[in-house]
Amino acid sequence: MYLIKRAKDQLIKLLLGNKAVPRGLFDLGHYFSIYGPITFKEDNVSGKIIAMSTNFKYGSIVTSGKDKTELDKNIKDAILTSFEVPSSYAKEARLRKVAGEQMEYALA
Repeated sequence: MYLIKRAKDQLIKLLLGNKAVPRGLFDLGHYFSIYGPITFKEDNVSGKIIAMSTNFKYGSIVTSGKDKTELDKNIKDAILTSFEVPSSYAKEARLRKVAGEQMEYALA
């Protein structure tokens, strides 16, 4: 399923060209400029790490991963998904984990 989604996202990006960007990228930038970083709380459940947003203004973002690296990738994808941004635009979105003790994500 993941490969099909990636292929579809790349096809959309190819058809629209590099100058066209999804509306969600603008919404994402606007959200972070008003509300700041999105913070996540993590729990270990049955060998998986579950992350849930604690301050997202439009509900909750929940994702999981088997390790910290996969969790980081999945959190970024979940944030993009909540703003309806295809994963092929992850580089343009420039989401980064903010340095610090809390799990906060913001735009670079």
